[in-house]
Amino acid sequence: MVSANQTASVTEFVLLGLSAHPKLEKTFFVLILLMYLVILLGNGVLILVTVSNSHLHMPMYFFLGNLSFLDICYTTSSVPLILDSFLTPRKTISFSACAVQMFLSFAMGATECVLLSMMAFDRYVAICNPLRYPVVMSKAAYMPMAAGSWVAGSTASMVQTSLAMRLPFCGDNIINHFTCEILAVLKLACADISVNVISMGVTNVIFLGVPVLFISFSYVFIIATILRIPSAEGRKKAFSTCSAHLTVVVIFYGTILFMYGKPKSKDPLGADKQDLADKLISLFYGVVTPMLNPIIYSLRNKDVKAAVRNLVFQKCFA
Repeated sequence: MVSANQTASVTEFVLLGLSAHPKLEKTFFVLILLMYLVILLGNGVLILVTVSNSHLHMPMYFFLGNLSFLDICYTTSSVPLILDSFLTPRKTISFSACAVQMFLSFAMGATECVLLSMMAFDRYVAICNPLRYPVVMSKAAYMPMAAGSWVAGSTASMVQTSLAMRLPFCGDNIINHFTCEILAVLKLACADISVNVISMGVTNVIFLGVPVLFISFSYVFIIATILRIPSAEGRKKAFSTCSAHLTVVVIFYGTILFMYGKPKSKDPLGADKQDLADKLISLFYGVVTPMLNPIIYSLRNKDVKAAVRNLVFQKCFA
């Protein structure tokens, strides 16, 4: 049994990041900083046009505005910490700050999983039941759906963060990651983490497995409905309304499956290289997906493209 004194001995953590590869740090600092600025600009513009343009006051664009705001929050919870670690030889973070950062990043990730499934339902109703769309996706329906996504993600994160930070940390305090990633922190606990593992497994099923199944079934019906449209122009128009969302879903879940589904190296030398690769993949996952989302929606959605163009012209002429 670990005593209270031992538990309290760890008051801060050391974030390893790329400290073992100092030559890479300055390069990645510039790269991640530029990507972060693109995220802020792209998602900020999307939020602005979905709020200011009356033609975009529809459920699909309300969800899109939520997704953009979520991406800004998600990256802001981790990217400044990552950039700081590239400039600081020994990056430390207090126990409480680590808990806050862990909560925010986990909450944003879980919320995005649920929000993407809500967006899939919106597209399903729009294409498969267009006559009932104004009734089913009324303001009284889509606003609670979006709020529920945030509440569900925050609740799950609160549970997981509380379980993780209540564990005793009485020795090693070096987190082999850029941020307080929950799995990296759990490895440092000097106690049985079976409850955490089971809880994480249940959370993954609820927030990864269920949304993936829901989105998959939604698109089975969507594609079946599109294929029954007699004209090629009609099929193209129907598919264009959901192609951006489908692209975002494939990138989001495809990256997660690639990160956690690939086999681990058994060779110690290979494991070191794989460890670096895993951290870099995780790093780019945290910034590439939020950076691509506004680009995808801007390029593949005529309404968003027109709204952005009008906004730019108004600012230029003003």
